[in-house]
Amino acid sequence: MVVPESETVVLRHKTAIRRGDFSRPVKCLLRDRLLEKSLTFFDYGCGRGEDLELLASDGFACSGWDPAFRPDGVRSEADIVNLGFVINVIEDAAERVQTLNRAWSLCRQVLAVSAQVVFSARSKSPAPFADGVLTTRNTFQKYYEQDELKQYLESELQTEAIPAGIGIFYLFKDEVRRQQFLANQFRRREIVPRRRIAELRLEEAKEALSPLMDAIAELGRLPDASEFDGTPAIVERFGSLKRAFAAIQRITGPETWDTIARHRREDILVYLALSRFRKRPLVSHLPAVLQRDIKVFFKTYGKACAEADALLFKAGDSSAIDEACKASKVGKLLPDDLYVHRDALEVLDPVLRIYEGCGRAFLGEIEGANIIKIHRRSGKLSYLIYPSFKEDPHPALCRSIRVNLRTRQIDSTDYSQSTNPPILHRKETFLPPEHELRDKFTRLTEQEEKHNLLDDNSRIGNLEGWNRRLLERGFALKGHRLVRLSAE
Repeated sequence: MVVPESETVVLRHKTAIRRGDFSRPVKCLLRDRLLEKSLTFFDYGCGRGEDLELLASDGFACSGWDPAFRPDGVRSEADIVNLGFVINVIEDAAERVQTLNRAWSLCRQVLAVSAQVVFSARSKSPAPFADGVLTTRNTFQKYYEQDELKQYLESELQTEAIPAGIGIFYLFKDEVRRQQFLANQFRRREIVPRRRIAELRLEEAKEALSPLMDAIAELGRLPDASEFDGTPAIVERFGSLKRAFAAIQRITGPETWDTIARHRREDILVYLALSRFRKRPLVSHLPAVLQRDIKVFFKTYGKACAEADALLFKAGDSSAIDEACKASKVGKLLPDDLYVHRDALEVLDPVLRIYEGCGRAFLGEIEGANIIKIHRRSGKLSYLIYPSFKEDPHPALCRSIRVNLRTRQIDSTDYSQSTNPPILHRKETFLPPEHELRDKFTRLTEQEEKHNLLDDNSRIGNLEGWNRRLLERGFALKGHRLVRLSAE
């Protein structure tokens, strides 16, 4: 049997694959706003330090250590610690645990841990070695299942591991911060209604009310005096925050504010429903703002949890999912599936948001996935990556990642090298009603329908079939515009 390379050599291979961009774990931390310039960052096993160089150039306070390239680096405490693709290359199980615990001890707020994750189908069978395998490079790799990695981290560190992506998990030192992060995952960003704000006759009144409108749109409710810095000025001018809000409603109309409040209430229900998969937190462990939200929208935490549990139970009923898909006002409905763009998730019915949230609770965010396929009856979700969705009138599928919520099996299909990948039509149907690109996409669909190009979906679902259809009918595409081919 071939002896695997030492940890030092394997780490050299790990860092060599980086190409002048942030590694996936750091991208996740930045995307989720956990890594900010006000915080310190330490990269445990930083390799050549490419992440550190990029972060430092952007003004982040960061440092790192690596047994091969920075052995003299100081392993120091930091707010955010990254243990990126390290534990999977350590062949000694005891050393693996020791490394994980060292990284955890250095972390003040959040530890990001990533490792290689295996999918259900493997094209090759590497030679087994210890509790892992030897790769074709004769390096050791410990491949994990997504759920196996989560359980391993939680058993060793005795805290919940939150998936940030496939093979990437966050572990929080503070329970309140963890719950705030989880709640924010399902929170919408509302647009403040300003259509009639110009009707205010006094400029100073407009200036006083605008910040309050922003605060109400952010919270979905009237803020507590402690949550709004402009309270003294509002009270002085209008007598109370309630009177000021009544004035706002007279000026802008009440409908939008009612919608914002309903959306915020739904967001809380989605968060509470999905928290049932973990150990639902005590109300005292919730952020103060969220505690106030629950009091306003549900009166008590118990009532909120009961309503959320009812929705979660419904999300586990395939017939309820099927009915919710059929009734959905957004998305492209097919006989077995509902397809929606990532931007449309927040306007889905709460039961479908919870159903999709179950997938993200297991996988985390799938980088680049912009179309979600909700399987109406099979208990599955597919995350589809169309890199050119906005630019290409009929974008090609690059990769599909499917998770079975009942068995937790993950399948991945790569189309990036295919000459005949699946493509999309009628792109506007995937988007929410107010999306900025919807009208542009609709105009193309109307052109294609006018010339009967979209008949017989079985023949145009792939790139080659679609190109044949265009050629047969004498058309070509110029951006999102259909043009006639010139006759020769």
